[in-house]
Amino acid sequence: MSGKKIRVLVVDDSAIVRKVLADVLNQQPDIEVAGTAPDAFVARDKIVALRPDVVTLDVEMPRMDGLTFLDKLMKHYPLPVIVVSSLTQNSTRAALEALNRGAVDVLAKPGGPYSVADLKDDLPQRVRAAAAARLRRNGAPPPAPAAAARPQVFESRAIPAAASGEPPQQVIAIGASTGGTVAIEQVLAALPAGMPPVVVAQHIPPGFSTTFAQRLNKVCALEVKEAEGGERLEFGRAFVAPGNRHLEIERIPGGGWRTRLHDGPKVCYQRPSVDVLFRSVAREAGAQAIGVLLTGMGADGAAGLLEMRRAGAGTIAQNEETCVVFGMPREAIRMGAAEQVLPLEDIAGAILRRARVTAAA
Repeated sequence: MSGKKIRVLVVDDSAIVRKVLADVLNQQPDIEVAGTAPDAFVARDKIVALRPDVVTLDVEMPRMDGLTFLDKLMKHYPLPVIVVSSLTQNSTRAALEALNRGAVDVLAKPGGPYSVADLKDDLPQRVRAAAAARLRRNGAPPPAPAAAARPQVFESRAIPAAASGEPPQQVIAIGASTGGTVAIEQVLAALPAGMPPVVVAQHIPPGFSTTFAQRLNKVCALEVKEAEGGERLEFGRAFVAPGNRHLEIERIPGGGWRTRLHDGPKVCYQRPSVDVLFRSVAREAGAQAIGVLLTGMGADGAAGLLEMRRAGAGTIAQNEETCVVFGMPREAIRMGAAEQVLPLEDIAGAILRRARVTAAA
C-alpha cells in the first residue's frame, strides 16, 4: 500500500482473542491495529473515529450479533470485513452467511484444532487480501443471479445416471480464494443436475468447509458434499476439498476418477491448494477436463491452470471487474493459462457449452 500501513479494527467480545489477534497483526511491518472493540456499539464509534482499512468481526457478541452489525456496516459505512469465528455449527453457519452479506473472508478463532501458530500464518495474509478487496457500492460482493435467470435448476433435485451406465468422460475443476464462497455458489447454482462431476478447492478453514458444502447442497441442483477421499466422480455430484487437506483426483482402472485427499505441505501457503487440484486434473484427465479459476489473492491455481491448458483442457479465468480480489486470475491470465476470461455471471454458461450433460432421468 505504498508504504502506508493497513489499519485494522479488531472486534470481539473476548479480551483474550482481541489480544491474540492484535499481537499477531502488530508483528507485521505493513499492518497495525488501529484499535479494538468488545461489541458492535463500541466498534461503530471506533470505525467513525479511527477509519480503519479492515475490520475483523466476531459473529457471536453481546448486545448486537455480528450479522446484524455487518448488515448495518455494509449499508452505512462499507469496509472489508474478515469474520473470525469459533467452530461451533451455529457459528460456522453464521460465518458463511456473513460472506453472503458482504464479508470478504472467514477465519477460525485460535484454539482447539486451529492454533495460534496457524493464525500467525493466515491472519496477515487474509488482512492484506481484504485490504485489496473490491467492494460494491453497498459493500456487498457481486450478487448471485436472480432465481428467474435459472428457473430449471430448481425444478428437480434428481441425480441422473449416464444413459449408458458408463463413468463420466469429463471432470470440471474450480478453484478460488478471497470472495470465492459467493462466486462458487453463483457458478454451481446455475448448473443443471446432469453435469459431469465437479471438484472444488476453496481456501477455507477446517470446519467451515463442511458448512460450505452443506450450504451449496441446499441451493444447487448438483449433489454437493465435502470430500472424504475415495469417492467416485459421478454425474450430478460435486466435491469440496476439506479445510487443511489437499484434494486430488486419480483414475480408476476401467474408467472414471475418484477423489484422493492428503496432508502434503502447503502450496502457495495454502492447504487445500488449487494448484494441487488442478495439476492432478491435468495429469489424470488432460483434455477431458474444464478448469475454472475464480477470485482470490496470490497466485495459487495459476500454474495448475496453465498445466491444464497445456494438457488440452478448456480453461476459464474470472475477469477483474467481477472479482473481489483479482490476484489469482490475473496471474493465470499473465501466464497464458486462461483460454477464456469472463465475468462471473457468464462462467456457468461457458462451462455448460463445453460440458457433456446427461439428460435428466
